[in-house]
Amino acid sequence: MFQNRITQLFQIEYPIIQAGMIWCSGWELASAVSNAGGLGIIGAGSMYPAVLDEHITKYKKASSKNFAVNLPLLYPDIEKHIETIIKHQVPIVFTSAGNPKTWTSILQKENIKVVHVVSSVKFAVKCQEAGVDAIVAEGFEAGGHNGREETTTLCLIPAVREAIQIPLIAAGGISSGKSMLACFALGAEGVQIGSRFVMSSESSAHENFKQAILQANEGDTELTLKELTPVRLLKNEFYQQVKAAYQNHADKTRLEELLGRGRAKKGMFEGELKEGELEIGQVSAYIKSIKSAKEIVEEIWTEFLLEKNRLSLL
Repeated sequence: MFQNRITQLFQIEYPIIQAGMIWCSGWELASAVSNAGGLGIIGAGSMYPAVLDEHITKYKKASSKNFAVNLPLLYPDIEKHIETIIKHQVPIVFTSAGNPKTWTSILQKENIKVVHVVSSVKFAVKCQEAGVDAIVAEGFEAGGHNGREETTTLCLIPAVREAIQIPLIAAGGISSGKSMLACFALGAEGVQIGSRFVMSSESSAHENFKQAILQANEGDTELTLKELTPVRLLKNEFYQQVKAAYQNHADKTRLEELLGRGRAKKGMFEGELKEGELEIGQVSAYIKSIKSAKEIVEEIWTEFLLEKNRLSLL
């Protein structure tokens, strides 16, 4: 049985973590991943407190395995999410988009493991100083909200590994056992995967969004809106509006007006492909099937072991 610091920290079979993606990762996906031996995550960033409570309750009925909640620290009603997490004794919390010092010690006092997502060496060091239990270092290939530095996973992981001593999870552009093994060679002890799990049958992403991803080709995503919060988008009519705004030298206020509210829900959850915000990673160009979360976990792990063995024989 495979064991390392990540499997021991999370008490899971495989060091494969499903990303906490807004509008795509509810209790159904999280429980399927955890039941398959990985770590499922409920994405709380798009949920009202009562909705998060419902998802955790449903998760516990569907799985007895460890799971996590992803909590963007910029969430406006974060105190209520913290209350819900503590009430349900959620074992692990993945935080992002904010200062990890704010909540880490409070959660750890409740015996909750805390992992923070970063996109730079600078913030990885700050997270270690804040006392988090592990770090996710996410390269700019990743979908959704991302770092302004545009540091790729290939460059970021070895640099972060050199700078910190605590367990390290790689994210960004990972969808197979081969890419997982590459990250391990660079110093990661686990991988966090988003786009591939968006394309699972248990994902709450709209079928229209999934079909658009199946049609995606190389170059069909781009990191944009850095003046607000950098986000990697699948190119559609909304993206073209953003591009035109930049060509017309739009300022931050104009970009905020263009983005408006609810575009991510409209695109990813409701399936509005023209005007919605379609957040997905570069690796979407190479995902050509929708499979169950169990199949995805098993395929990644099997390929990881086969490639590891093949390379050992060279």
